[in-house]
Amino acid sequence: MYILIGGAGLVGLNLAQKLVELGHTVAVIDIDANACRYAREQVGVMAFEGSAVSTETLIEAGIRKADSLAAVLRNDALNLALVTLAKHYGVPHIISRMRHSDFTQPLRIAGANHIISTIELAVSTMVNAIEYPQVESMMHFEQGQIEVLKLPIPYNCNVAGRSVADIAQDPKFPSGSLIIGYQAHPHEDLIIPNGSTILEEGSTVLIVTKPNSLHQVVDFMEECRC
Repeated sequence: MYILIGGAGLVGLNLAQKLVELGHTVAVIDIDANACRYAREQVGVMAFEGSAVSTETLIEAGIRKADSLAAVLRNDALNLALVTLAKHYGVPHIISRMRHSDFTQPLRIAGANHIISTIELAVSTMVNAIEYPQVESMMHFEQGQIEVLKLPIPYNCNVAGRSVADIAQDPKFPSGSLIIGYQAHPHEDLIIPNGSTILEEGSTVLIVTKPNSLHQVVDFMEECRC
């Protein structure tokens, strides 16, 4: 895909790097000449020096052929303007970073398909790290209505040696929760388990659940076999 990134700050450059590694064609736009030079020489992407909310710069950067655009400029008002222009030029997939929640609705109305709240994401990540230190990672979906957590299976815990089906039928396992991924060893691929998959000590699982069931899920998976 051809992807345009408005803003060559830390977020924009790191996003560009990841997208290049995935095989996409990437171009960044920024008013900072040094940032553009770094993007070309160190990241290996096309870089256009100029304002990302200038129609001339956007057309030069190829916005009419862009499959996706990420607005990661320095403030929400500029990102809103860029989203509006991207929608005007027919970009099918538009993502925007957002600092203040007041811009959520304006960004949606302007045409953003995905809005990433950097402050809420950072705070939520830190809260989860404090409250659930044993959870390796956690992702939120549908505005926090669904949680996916990556959880190690401790040694001598109650679920070790049991099948996914057996665990699902356990009345203590929170209803509406589901084991959707299994990694027997850190160097092995993550698989989608079936009912007969046995959870081994030291392995890792991905579990989807509701936010109000997080504590129950973690407590159940870590319950000691005493």
